[in-house]
Amino acid sequence: MSLSHSLDRTVTIQAPPDTVFSFFTDNARWASWWGTGSTIEPRIGGRVYIRHPGNVESSGEVVEIHPPGRLVFTYGFNSGSPFPPGASRVTISLEPSGAATRLQLHHEFPDAASRDEHVQGWRFQLSLFANAVSDLVQAGAAARIDAWFDLWKEPDEAARLATLRGIAAPSVAFRDRYSLIDGAAELSAHIAAAQKFMPGVVLHRRGDLRQCQGTAIADWTATGPDNAPRGQGSNVFVFGPDGLIAAVTGFWGA
Repeated sequence: MSLSHSLDRTVTIQAPPDTVFSFFTDNARWASWWGTGSTIEPRIGGRVYIRHPGNVESSGEVVEIHPPGRLVFTYGFNSGSPFPPGASRVTISLEPSGAATRLQLHHEFPDAASRDEHVQGWRFQLSLFANAVSDLVQAGAAARIDAWFDLWKEPDEAARLATLRGIAAPSVAFRDRYSLIDGAAELSAHIAAAQKFMPGVVLHRRGDLRQCQGTAIADWTATGPDNAPRGQGSNVFVFGPDGLIAAVTGFWGA
């Protein structure tokens, strides 16, 4: 097989390599970024099957598999166009990048036209992939964000710090018009000050989260001790590859 043309793409996925690689070995996770009905047999010679939108089908077989760092498989279209199964080869390599994962894609093709047709395809597909991984890592995001808002009414410092250890990185940063905070200890002290100067004010999440690749937006309402609204706004939460809150930026207003 002569594969004289290729494309390369490198992306960083906000998850550890073991988690990222599981999307190449688990059928449900494989289908989450390729499409319902797509499957993979994670062994040498195992079948790779992809069901694209519009009932376009691709298939191939696993050539190499070395968890959690490398997967090689052949790839082609069941219809035979633009090239048949087995007529191209995909290599995916993973390596740690801090707590995240650097993914390198190398796809070899029989001709330049086929390569060019796949440039945007892989740009799009790896974006879907990153979101699928993020959705898994951030599955507990809503609970962590609700716990964050509950912190602002917690009077006990030990309880605040214990909660922060469970939901946020030790270096968590918080920014809004009244805050320039770095670190869990300073954040706990800042919350105590807010309770002193705004007694009885509590925060409630308003509506569902909006999430994309490790960042979430949560709307909130502040109410006073009489339950009357005192303000509202939105917080932008950035999560680390471990699923913990790394940074929060708050915006007052609708």
